[in-house]
Amino acid sequence: MNSLKSFLDEQKEYLLESYAKLLLISDGEASSKQDGKWSKKEILGHLIDSASNNHQRFVRAQFKDDLVFPGYDQNEWVRVQNYQYVNWFALVELWKGFNFLIAHLATEIPDNILREPRTNHNLFDIAYIEVPKEQPATLDYFIRDYFVHLKHHMEQIVA
Repeated sequence: MNSLKSFLDEQKEYLLESYAKLLLISDGEASSKQDGKWSKKEILGHLIDSASNNHQRFVRAQFKDDLVFPGYDQNEWVRVQNYQYVNWFALVELWKGFNFLIAHLATEIPDNILREPRTNHNLFDIAYIEVPKEQPATLDYFIRDYFVHLKHHMEQIVA
């Protein structure tokens, strides 16, 4: 497995490439909904909600012995924020800035904290790719998982 720093360097490149692609999408196209699914604005809003929640988790994980964090109802978060009526380019800028902050934060976390196995966690419930309850988890894994989730949804937006 490559170092987290190397992984994060790759993610920053991905963020820049995705940012350029997002800027090519018009506000109207970003608002378009089909088959009752989330619009591009709502997907990007969900990614901002994910960034908001996970930023706090990654900070807090450095001050506690476990990886147990509250979840959130992603559909309700998207619904109550009504991302359909937010300017697309404002969402894009917020998404970019938040994710560069998360990448910076992750590079500042000491290796011993990143790699410490945590037997008490709820990544079986809140991670994108779940870790079984009986298996230890690490903050390193959780950060990588965050970016896998981001890429999954980014592919939905720019496809």
